[in-house]
Amino acid sequence: MNENSQENVKKENRNTETIQKISGMYQNWFLDYASYVILERAIPSIYDGLKPVQKRILHSMKELEDGRYNKVANVVGNTMKYHPHGDAAITDAIVQIGQKELLIDTQGNWGNIYTGDGAAAARYIESRLTPFALEVVFNPKTTVWKPSYDGRNKEPENLPIKFPLLLSQGVEGIAVGLSTKILPHNFLELIDASIAILKGKPFTLYPDFQTGGLIDVANYNDGERGGKVRARARISNPEKGLLLIN
Repeated sequence: MNENSQENVKKENRNTETIQKISGMYQNWFLDYASYVILERAIPSIYDGLKPVQKRILHSMKELEDGRYNKVANVVGNTMKYHPHGDAAITDAIVQIGQKELLIDTQGNWGNIYTGDGAAAARYIESRLTPFALEVVFNPKTTVWKPSYDGRNKEPENLPIKFPLLLSQGVEGIAVGLSTKILPHNFLELIDASIAILKGKPFTLYPDFQTGGLIDVANYNDGERGGKVRARARISNPEKGLLLIN
């Protein structure tokens, strides 16, 4: 190619260049960031009812599973192979799963949901998967795998849970411009509803809370947008600086 041809190519390249304003770049980048936060941190998957950190905790515990209890600190350390957001976030998430007494068999002081007391440090408490979790949560043959964030390991895209865990545990999450709040439901009522679905029969299902109480579901709207649940509680002041809610 001679010098004149090269000069013509450079002129064409300059003519085809487009100018993008900072506002347009910000809009595109912010949408990418928002999508990441929504999908990778705050909102559960409808397929298994788990946020990414919860999914990675259960997968990590299955890797460590040998029938014995593991220190939660060890579980957290192993989970960091898959979840690069710090040990504190993983510890908080595993305590929340353990306090629901469904998937994790706990040992030690895991806090108290009735009094609000926190759990002991991760190095003091222990955990292992419950028989229920081992039965319904994992199936490597039907699991779709993807590389972990650093490409050294594989993690599940979703866990093939044979149970409506999303409704059982309930979930709260807040992300960029989006939030979710799904109330927990009664374990036995979920089983009955699942059987009814398989048989093609109608059913009625309302939220149920681990701490008990009375609720008004007149405006529940099947849990869809705009639905409301009202709870009744008695609040007393047995001593100075203490509110007792029953």
